[in-house]
Amino acid sequence: MEQQALSANEMRVIIFVVGMIVLALIYFFGRPRKPGQGHRTLFRKPPGTRVEPTLDGDAGIDVVDESIHAGEQFDLLGSIDTGEAVEAAAKKRGRRSAKPMVGVRPDQPIERIVTLFVTSRDGAMIAGSDLVVAAEKAGLEFGDRGIFHRMLPGKPDAGPIFSMANMLKPGNFDMARIESLDTRGLTLFMALPGPLPALDAWDALLPTAQRLAELLDANLLDEKHGALGRQGIAHIRDGLRAWDRQQESGQIRPSW
Repeated sequence: MEQQALSANEMRVIIFVVGMIVLALIYFFGRPRKPGQGHRTLFRKPPGTRVEPTLDGDAGIDVVDESIHAGEQFDLLGSIDTGEAVEAAAKKRGRRSAKPMVGVRPDQPIERIVTLFVTSRDGAMIAGSDLVVAAEKAGLEFGDRGIFHRMLPGKPDAGPIFSMANMLKPGNFDMARIESLDTRGLTLFMALPGPLPALDAWDALLPTAQRLAELLDANLLDEKHGALGRQGIAHIRDGLRAWDRQQESGQIRPSW
């Protein structure tokens, strides 16, 4: 009897210890995680750090810094030489040369860039062949810097009204390999000053971005990667209206 009582006490101790372990596990795994907990930390450059785009094709879709962020289009406009990509696209279409290239921007300072993003839904990818078809339906032309542009009819020397690049760095499209391209999204941006008043350029950019989102079954986001709604559109329009007024009053250098 004494031996049996001892065994019962031991069982109670074991059950108690196991219960405490189970409660500890429930507490640890059940509590809310802090931001960033549970996945690897991704390196992000400090704000203001200049990112020089390259043409090495090493854009990894699982790395945060492989996406072009608002403001980095300055690097895209000023640093990428994609003459070979444009020539490859011309050869694919049966032309001998792609020059003069569509979308060459006049040599003038860029004071501001307005950006929108068209991103895939639910982690899906946008195929290169699909985005080319969508770009053509939306009235965009492939050209300078290896990206797409909306041009001002009859004034090719005035530069693009706005442009469309790959959201993944380095931003350009290799048309010779476009069939094998997959991307998470596109970035549409207009550089100011440009060939049109800022508000007129926006009225060309917004419906094009909306059309692309419709054709690609994608999301339309603002420069902070938030959903673009009526309030956001009104805010952008107010800012661009103020920009035009400042330019008219001479506070901003004219585009030509």
